[in-house]
Amino acid sequence: MDMELQAMYQALGVGPAVYRYGEAALERLRDRFAAIDRTAEYNQAKVLRAMQENRVNATHFAATTGYGYDDEGRDNLERVYASVFHTEAALVRPQITCGTHALAVALSANLLPGDELLSPVGAPYDTLEEVIGIRPGKCSLREYGVTYAQADLTPEGGFDYEAIRSKINSRTKLVTIQRSKGYATRPSFSVEQIGELTAFCKSVKPDVKVMVDNCYGEFVETREPSDLGADMVVGSLIKNPGGGLAPIGGYICGTKECVERCAYRLSAPGLGQEVGANLGLMPAFYQGLFLAPTVTAGALKGAVFAASLYEGLGFPCVPGAAEDRCDIIQAVTLGSREAMLAFCKGIQAAAPVDSYVTPEPWAMPGYDSEVVMAAGAFVQGSSIELSADGPIRPPYAVYFQGGLTWQHAKLGILMSLQKLAEAGLVKLPE
Repeated sequence: MDMELQAMYQALGVGPAVYRYGEAALERLRDRFAAIDRTAEYNQAKVLRAMQENRVNATHFAATTGYGYDDEGRDNLERVYASVFHTEAALVRPQITCGTHALAVALSANLLPGDELLSPVGAPYDTLEEVIGIRPGKCSLREYGVTYAQADLTPEGGFDYEAIRSKINSRTKLVTIQRSKGYATRPSFSVEQIGELTAFCKSVKPDVKVMVDNCYGEFVETREPSDLGADMVVGSLIKNPGGGLAPIGGYICGTKECVERCAYRLSAPGLGQEVGANLGLMPAFYQGLFLAPTVTAGALKGAVFAASLYEGLGFPCVPGAAEDRCDIIQAVTLGSREAMLAFCKGIQAAAPVDSYVTPEPWAMPGYDSEVVMAAGAFVQGSSIELSADGPIRPPYAVYFQGGLTWQHAKLGILMSLQKLAEAGLVKLPE
């Protein structure tokens, strides 16, 4: 069987040397993979329980159009999400187009002119810079009179509590915490770390609201930031919680007050959650959430495998192969534009869609530098599917994530290494 499998990999473009190197790495990862499977089992039970408690049935899969009044499938899905994330309320809508949109809704709904937004974890993700107004942008928070403050992380990547304390003032209304690393090579934050930071901010100012950008982190651990005091957790359905089936959408789970304001911002004052047809997407949303824990587990295995392979070849990886995981993203610092392009070429070549195209850097909306992206996905831009991307700028780090199955993630990583080897950018051990 092993010879047949190796022959299949070779037919797909993975040479014997790369295959053998990957198999040797897998032997070292059995315990890590078993731990990931245990977390997935717990989270699968959590999602199942939420669906059972909210009496999901076939009528909840019916399509609605127009205003979407009395859409019980949509309303019950939001109750399921609230149960999964242990929050008072949830807003889960196909009208939320992406993670940045969900975050923009949550921020603009809960900040008023004269308020201040604080990031205690350094600079936000690139696409939020225009939302906040760090970079000039139409309809930014800054344009509407919301100011912004930032406390940078310590050189070791930890929270600078004294700096955070000094930044919190009478106008600080909302604290935004980005769980994942974004396009940075800092460690991502665990749920426990986020809980400690949330508790600290609320100890300094008890009425401050805390929002967590939960993108890429859902179901990686058995707890979510909402279990440890966050007022809102926000994310995209074409990442972890959509399970690869949701074709669009986003979610905001949190306190009833915060979520209600988000609903009014998304639709209109006076309408809130009463409008918004599901357009026939309920089966994908429910089933995607049901599959999300195991799909996330496959992506996590792929990330650990990538770290193990590239770390062994001398490339800095964040997190390292032996470190605990807080999200599905694996950052690999490759050190050159050429290596980034070769890596992404390998990921694209392993895709089920558009495997024959070559990724080229381009000026993506919301970014201040060219970005290369490999994403042969069934859902455009889905980063729970096998993908890799990064800004073409020093230190030339590529960010790998996703894989609807562990086996596909494995193939993608091996193909990325194969392309680097073919370009003479890496030498495999004998």
